[in-house]
Amino acid sequence: MTAYKPIEDYGIIGDMHSAALVGIDGSIDWYCFPHFDSPSVFAAILDEHKGGRFRISPEDAGNVTHKQYYWPDTNVLVTRFLTPDGVGQIVDYMPVGVPHGERGSHWLVRRVQVVRGTMAFRMECKPALNYARDEHETELTPDGACFRGAELSLALVTGVDLRAEGTGAAAEFALEHGQTAIFALREIEGGADCGATLSAVEEFGLFNDTVEWWRHWLNQCTYTGRWREAVHRSVLALKLMTFEPTGAIVASPTCSLPENIGGVRNWDYRYTWIRDAAFTLYAFIRLGFTEEAAHFGQFLRQRIQEPERDGSLQIMYGIDGRHELVEETLDHLEGYRGSRPVRIGNGAYNQLQLDIYGELMDAVYLFDKYGAPIAHDGWIRVRRMIDWVCDHWNKKDEGIWEVRGPKQHFVYSKLMCWVALDRAIRLADKRSLPADRSRWLKVRDRIYEQIFEKGWSEKRDAFVQHYASESLDASNLIMPLVFFLSPNDPRMLSTMDDTLKPPSEGGLVENNLVFRYNVDETEDGLAGEEGSFNMCTFWLVEALARAGRRDPGRLRAARLMFEEMLGYANHLGLYAEETGPQGEALGNFPQAFTHISLISAAFNLDRALGAGD
Repeated sequence: MTAYKPIEDYGIIGDMHSAALVGIDGSIDWYCFPHFDSPSVFAAILDEHKGGRFRISPEDAGNVTHKQYYWPDTNVLVTRFLTPDGVGQIVDYMPVGVPHGERGSHWLVRRVQVVRGTMAFRMECKPALNYARDEHETELTPDGACFRGAELSLALVTGVDLRAEGTGAAAEFALEHGQTAIFALREIEGGADCGATLSAVEEFGLFNDTVEWWRHWLNQCTYTGRWREAVHRSVLALKLMTFEPTGAIVASPTCSLPENIGGVRNWDYRYTWIRDAAFTLYAFIRLGFTEEAAHFGQFLRQRIQEPERDGSLQIMYGIDGRHELVEETLDHLEGYRGSRPVRIGNGAYNQLQLDIYGELMDAVYLFDKYGAPIAHDGWIRVRRMIDWVCDHWNKKDEGIWEVRGPKQHFVYSKLMCWVALDRAIRLADKRSLPADRSRWLKVRDRIYEQIFEKGWSEKRDAFVQHYASESLDASNLIMPLVFFLSPNDPRMLSTMDDTLKPPSEGGLVENNLVFRYNVDETEDGLAGEEGSFNMCTFWLVEALARAGRRDPGRLRAARLMFEEMLGYANHLGLYAEETGPQGEALGNFPQAFTHISLISAAFNLDRALGAGD
């Protein structure tokens, strides 16, 4: 029997530098340090034997009920164990708001306590540095254990007596009602000792400050509509995936979690996609988090200053802004439940994906409107970028889904080139900025006409995936969301109706879940199946909601689909990239784009329903 837990059986903690996945059984099976995209310290989720883990669980696991929840309005995670003899729990968090260099800064803290009766625990901390490629030495000390590697040294400080176990440390200990045991994992210099343990008083101070920090941050949220709990959890997850030093947001803090168990669709998402830009800014702005929007906006403006030699941009960047994200496979790891290859880096970073210019320009437009007006130098670079779009919009590309098959004239790519020109023209007019308006208008209108001429299928009565195709693509649901055409335009309504059909009838919806496209009809260069795409479901919700302002039936359908989709979140309100055929989470977890689209759908559906429902 496999020891791998379902992907949905994890929670996440973090400090806006890195993050860790904590299983419902008390095992930390994924943790990269010091940053999201650094090599892993624990990676049991990718190889249960070699990957390394930090597990604390009841010693007698035979009669235990597990529960897990977040401390209200925070990213502090509580994992609870209930047995006939007692109730124990682990409080997991990474302190936030601690000045760099002070005790608690970039630490991982685990407080074990018993709230009723007695309970015996087993702890094992077995790092496997650099994706289990680097060896390390383990040294036990009176205050814990030191793990010394060539590139990274860590200390586990605790008052519990430890013993060596392989290359890790382990302990068995029992607690009674009211007693606690504290474990803190932190970086140390190569020859340094472990340092002093955290006292109960000091740990409670870190815990209390962290709780207050998260609550104070969430209090900025201006959303007062329905589904506040889901929206709050989504924005808390997005904040966790923000890299504080630069404002960049990772697509997900994990890599190589499969889109199909045993399949090859396993990617590294610990980077920042330009595509996410407008959607992220929209989510933060709509919820009142203007500081986060400004910080991310600054990251995007810096990328505009770093074009390739031909004036183009990459589709993604490292969270520190670096350009090269070389993809490699880790053949020594077996992958989640045997899903190989395990990939780090992402070879799609040098693909041509024309849609990114639309998402980026929409972000620039939104930031100018709700943040700070664009400066002269920034506008000069935007003009250069838009001129590049005018020269290259009619090329084939790999599209939003980063296909590794042949390039195509994807309709979504053309749509977002239209968005790039449209937002640039709007911004130039709004700010009276100099621009080649006549050329931009001419190209924008030409794209519009071509989409209707070549991207529309009379046979399907719908917009299709790419020119000369008869297949649907869920990305076209974005059309009314970016104001390309009215939500109630007959062509948009018929596209939605066709999309709503089951895959067996050419549609993309099964049990109110939306697939991004039909894998049997799309040459994406990959084998295997995949689950429904959660963000595409939320896109359909929003498209139906916008059309529902004049059609009560579609509005009811939007609400039904949205509220059913809320039921596919895990026990903590978190979503992976996809939902599988048994309702299981698939793909990297949690997924920023899913939570971004949830926020947008909740906001616009709530507005469409109105105060009187």
